[in-house]
Amino acid sequence: MKIESSEHIGKIIRDGTAFDVKNWGKKGLKPDAILGSIQTLFALLEERKINYVLVGGVALLNYVEGRNTQDLDLLMPLSSLEKTPELKVSAREPFFARASFGELQIDILLDKNPLFKKVASDHVQKQKFLEHEIRVATVEGLLLLKLYALPSLYRQGNFARVGLYENDVATLLYAYPQKTDALVNELSKHVSENDLAEIKRILAEIEQRIQRFKQGTEQGGR
Repeated sequence: MKIESSEHIGKIIRDGTAFDVKNWGKKGLKPDAILGSIQTLFALLEERKINYVLVGGVALLNYVEGRNTQDLDLLMPLSSLEKTPELKVSAREPFFARASFGELQIDILLDKNPLFKKVASDHVQKQKFLEHEIRVATVEGLLLLKLYALPSLYRQGNFARVGLYENDVATLLYAYPQKTDALVNELSKHVSENDLAEIKRILAEIEQRIQRFKQGTEQGGR
């Protein structure tokens, strides 16, 4: 599923919101308004010359199919966030923020985190959409962000999100085979030894799963 426009992004998020049964019956929820919010947001970011990178589930859809999401994920400097008061921040941590823009919910990764800054500088490609040219994280950038987050999600006991992130990593590695040593080497500069060991374990299990799937596909084709 190649993302073609900011309207396309809006439809992905709108549908993810509208078809989530947890949202059914919520007062004031207007999924269709998300389309307008997306268009206005990207126009605003372009007008203000805001430095940002599209990451998360929407960015993943630039490379693989089947990902659903209700939020927009952006990586940006704190200075860019401060230049955009229209983004109404509801929660803030040293490296993360949660904001809204109209009906749109936005998760923001702040590049005060050294790994996030590395992704923003070295693992980005420009994607030409119908209305805008948007900076999107590369496959390597998305893998780094997903793997970095997984040990923390395990500690939080967030089983659903762990499954989602591990599936994202597996889907990307299956569609774009690559040596994972470079990913592990980069992550070793940003995580503890325990977290790095956990990441290596996760990668080993995912690579085994991919291998089993390939073998099953080959046997089924005989």
